[in-house]
Amino acid sequence: MSRVWNFSAGPAALPEEVLRQAAAEMLDWHGAGMGVMEMSHRGEAFTAIAAQAEADLRELLAVPTNYRILFMQGGAIALNAIIPMNLIGDKGVADYVVTGSWSTKSLKEARKYGEAHLAASAEPSGFTSVPPMAAWRLSHDPAYLFVCTNETIGGVEYPFEPDLAGIGHAEVPVVADMSSHILSRAIDVSKYGLIFAGAQKNIGPAGLTIVIVREDLLGRAMPHCPTVFDFKVLAEHGSMYNTPPTYAIYVAGLVFQWLKRQGGVAAVEASNVAKAKLLYDFLDASDFYENRVDPACRSRMNVPFFLKDEALDAAFLAEATAAGLVQLKGHKSVGGMRASIYNAMPLAGVQALVDFMRDFAARKA
Repeated sequence: MSRVWNFSAGPAALPEEVLRQAAAEMLDWHGAGMGVMEMSHRGEAFTAIAAQAEADLRELLAVPTNYRILFMQGGAIALNAIIPMNLIGDKGVADYVVTGSWSTKSLKEARKYGEAHLAASAEPSGFTSVPPMAAWRLSHDPAYLFVCTNETIGGVEYPFEPDLAGIGHAEVPVVADMSSHILSRAIDVSKYGLIFAGAQKNIGPAGLTIVIVREDLLGRAMPHCPTVFDFKVLAEHGSMYNTPPTYAIYVAGLVFQWLKRQGGVAAVEASNVAKAKLLYDFLDASDFYENRVDPACRSRMNVPFFLKDEALDAAFLAEATAAGLVQLKGHKSVGGMRASIYNAMPLAGVQALVDFMRDFAARKA
């Protein structure tokens, strides 16, 4: 069977080149006589794999030297608790900007560990936009400000990088959940105190979470924070206080090398712009489909869309699957359809989707 065009929001498609390399090395990694998932995480072979993965990620994102990269477990959901346990500290209050389902969950979880203040919300727009920074209302002295820079479910992406100096809060570190668009576009890591991302969208298999944290934010964990989730402890142990998700780190490392071969983040960003433009231009010209997100805040990675006649939804999904276009059903909380077009999705896959959508509309209109 030939491979399908996989538009899953996560776990998501991986580059075929990476999958073939992982398959070739499954039983014997570089003459070791065993595969990576069988290796000791403290052995020379795996520590070299992890070190190379970290170095490549640091290069791809131009991570400054005063930031530590941690390989963790628990996914972005767990980080919603781990972050306040590490950062909320004596100040006891953190600020949150809510732009959709994931930042709503983050705010709710943080309230278990201190005061989580709603600095701004996109709810009045139906979570179809990002509130402008001029409308953000920060607390007097928050430990940090939290943002989710790409909302996977709603398809809303920040059209700017938060710069709190412009609103009189330069000293407040920005914490960003970048799970569904990390490595898809250039970012200035120095604008953030902490960046985190679940791996299963643009990096590798589920089970790995990347944390990039500024060194001055280490050592602030609450006394009851589990040791294995204390950023300072993990940094001191090179992410190996306990057994890390070794195979997921290995595959992530292969993805980082693949990204470098493509020309790095700048090259994949150009590709992502082209893919998103192709799909959004088609949606905007259609009277059969619609996208409801503010055009200024549309995600390049997650494109939700709706058939104007929702009675045709089931037929659309069935016919798309038969045509080799899978995982297009929208999240249950919003309905409709969603095409996730991460780095590993080539332009040809998006073109195949647009061609199918055009044909389906012509037959059903």
